[in-house]
Amino acid sequence: MADHLDLHTVGDLLHHYPRRYAERGELTRLSDLPLDEHVTVVAQVADARVHTFNGGRGRRLEVTITDGSGRLQLVFFGKGVHKPRTELQPGTRAMFAGKVSVFNRKRQLAHPEFKTLGAGSGAEAVEAFANQLLPLYPACKQMESWQIQQAVDTVLGPAGHEESALAGLIDPLPESLREGRGLTTLPEALRKIHRPGTKADIATARDRLKWDEAFVLQVALARRRQADAQLPAVPRKPAPDGLLTAFDARLPFTLTEGQRRVSEEIFADLATDHPMHRLLQGEVGSGKTMVALRAMLGVVDAGGQAAMLAPTEVLAQQHHRSITEMMGELAEGGMLGGAEQGTKVVLLTGSMGAAARRQALLDLVTGEAGIVIGTHALIEDKVQFHDLGLVVVDEQHRFGVEQRDALRSKGKQPPHLLVMTATPIPRTVAMTVFGDLETSVLDQLPSGRSPIASHVVPAKDKPHFLTRAWERVREEVAAGHQGYVVCPRIGDEEDEPRAAKEKSPEDEAEKRPPLAVVDVAEQLVKGPLSGLRVEVLHGRMQPEAKDDVMRRFAAGEVDVLVATTVIEVGVNVPNATAMVIMDADRFGVSQLHQLRGRVGRGSAAGLCLLVTEMPEGSPARARLGAVAATLDGFELSRIDLEQRREGDVLGQAQSGVRSSLRVLAVIDDEEVIAAAREEAAAIVAADPELAGYPQLRTALDALLDKERAEFLDKG
Repeated sequence: MADHLDLHTVGDLLHHYPRRYAERGELTRLSDLPLDEHVTVVAQVADARVHTFNGGRGRRLEVTITDGSGRLQLVFFGKGVHKPRTELQPGTRAMFAGKVSVFNRKRQLAHPEFKTLGAGSGAEAVEAFANQLLPLYPACKQMESWQIQQAVDTVLGPAGHEESALAGLIDPLPESLREGRGLTTLPEALRKIHRPGTKADIATARDRLKWDEAFVLQVALARRRQADAQLPAVPRKPAPDGLLTAFDARLPFTLTEGQRRVSEEIFADLATDHPMHRLLQGEVGSGKTMVALRAMLGVVDAGGQAAMLAPTEVLAQQHHRSITEMMGELAEGGMLGGAEQGTKVVLLTGSMGAAARRQALLDLVTGEAGIVIGTHALIEDKVQFHDLGLVVVDEQHRFGVEQRDALRSKGKQPPHLLVMTATPIPRTVAMTVFGDLETSVLDQLPSGRSPIASHVVPAKDKPHFLTRAWERVREEVAAGHQGYVVCPRIGDEEDEPRAAKEKSPEDEAEKRPPLAVVDVAEQLVKGPLSGLRVEVLHGRMQPEAKDDVMRRFAAGEVDVLVATTVIEVGVNVPNATAMVIMDADRFGVSQLHQLRGRVGRGSAAGLCLLVTEMPEGSPARARLGAVAATLDGFELSRIDLEQRREGDVLGQAQSGVRSSLRVLAVIDDEEVIAAAREEAAAIVAADPELAGYPQLRTALDALLDKERAEFLDKG
């Protein structure tokens, strides 16, 4: 139990809440059973028969159960036949739990665990039985729902005497807050969630327990903000007629209203004497890089240096290229032909030659280079800055906290921090996940961006749709444009073990490895795209080779680029108008949205085709349909969250720890989160050390076990 469900103490068990409740005879209906998932059903045995096979040596018990909505077959083999044969007589009602599989085109449970539900001889027994709400717990193969229920019953003791078992609980909510909000006590809430008499009991309990989660989390974030506000930082105010003014004068277009507003928020933060912590979220192509560049130039004007951290070499090179292009001679400070207010913009990546690297490091330590763009090579001990004033982190979710922290420690005082993400985050999630960062949103696209049409291509149901997809790519190329074909895998063998480890239930269902760049490119060249200039790009190519392919693609010398998701962020080729995503169901919603943002970047309309072999009506198809139906990233991020649940909202999502939120749903409970944030801020402002709230402190320590506290600290 401890390992599989992460339940180690009595407290863990009491806070492992039922996922839902079955009313007798009402449960996962047999007609709605999801494939490949562990389910619990309550049903009645319709008939049971033993079949022999293998010349009478093998025995198989087949039991048909029904709940009024449908029928389901259970099978037991060998020695496992005896117990169910005696206990599962026709007419018996029982709970069954197991994994739904398909045999002979029929759904079945093989060797399910079961528990019969009283013979119901006396009318009272039946009555009591029928009205009781059965808690169904999040379970796993090693620990079925009713075994968890038995453990909880043991802890709570006999009905009516739960108070004594729950007396010593730590209650994180201050009494005044609990009473002011009309919330029930913690022992009462736990009794009602595990042993509800009515549906109203469940609602009362959940309201209270949601508050606990939201409040403790928001107190943690409020203390984090409080601590940040105490740190010293050098205010960075741009000089009146310096680099920024010269840069703005060169711009061939005017900034959008959104870009101007967000820039003002950033410059206001940079002018204060404690570090800026700002999250800049913007739709793909909303001009975040421009806003970040202006902030960097402002800091250089004020005598400091700015560093931009990109997740991959391809991206760092791309940023370097686009920033030096945007700056023109302003990026050649100190060189012949450079502008006098200019500065040097250097690139620092792991694969640079020794001489270039030495020069870049020298430019940083002397302050010659005002702006540096790089990968985590920037974080190494050897890298010294003259005066680091601003750190811009691109694509938040790709960077470990340690890396941001190491870079921040390079400043004489903590530098200002700007985090950019192109994955739109609903406001509630931003309040919860990035609660220690102020948020700026760029939600309008600069003029000149074109609409993107998206369609799902069901390759298995309608193969001619796929044929048409390749024709569309040829048509785009014939019209002078270019296209991408994206695959989930590279396809050289080192990749296999990892691919095998990350199988989802849907992959298991089709038992086919995801399509690979190398194989797809070969098939396309021989088949539907023969005669076109097709090239391959993936993460395991040598940096020079990658850069060469990208450069030729950008220059229009390559018609179609077959790539992995290395093109997901930041690749900017305005002439590319078509994108075909193979095995699109293997990508997440926000990832598909990111990828799609690579087309339609110029004046011609974009086309994105999502190819899948998933059957109609499957969750994967529904997800792809949602992506095809809207270009609004915020809407998609809501869908994504609803499908994936929140992950561990304190940010351990990278390590796959299960969600620390048990009853709080980030999307549905916006009001609770916002209210908890206000209450938390007020309490922390009045009593930063929480001296008057010993139980809240204990709850915080439990939430911020060492690992997560470090995570928050490094924010």
